[in-house]
Amino acid sequence: MSWQAYVDDHLMCEIDGQRLTSSAIVGHEGGVWAQSESFPQFKPEEITAILNDFAEPGSLAPTGLYLGNVKYMVIQGEPGAVIRGKKGSGGITIKKTNLALIIGIYGEPMTPGQCNVIVERLGDYLLEQGF
Repeated sequence: MSWQAYVDDHLMCEIDGQRLTSSAIVGHEGGVWAQSESFPQFKPEEITAILNDFAEPGSLAPTGLYLGNVKYMVIQGEPGAVIRGKKGSGGITIKKTNLALIIGIYGEPMTPGQCNVIVERLGDYLLEQGF
């Protein structure tokens, strides 16, 4: 299966009638493996800051998480495994695997929990596969 198929079929899928706004799989070196059409253009330093927070949980909390020049308030996640952010009625979930970041961005009416399920389910599967 191609990385784009993982984005199209597993991240941009419907859950309880809702879909993510955008999603991507980004390698730890910052290269995009696959993304949805609407995924924001991001800066390499934004990915570096996210990876630093996985290594040092809590490092993003004081400044916020930035992706595509959008600031998200960091909320509870799983240190070293999942970062969650909130912006207005939407937000972001990022799951770290051995080689990549699985990123999902959502807006109303999708709930944070629905986004978490989609992103973390794919991340857990890829971890089981060694990715």
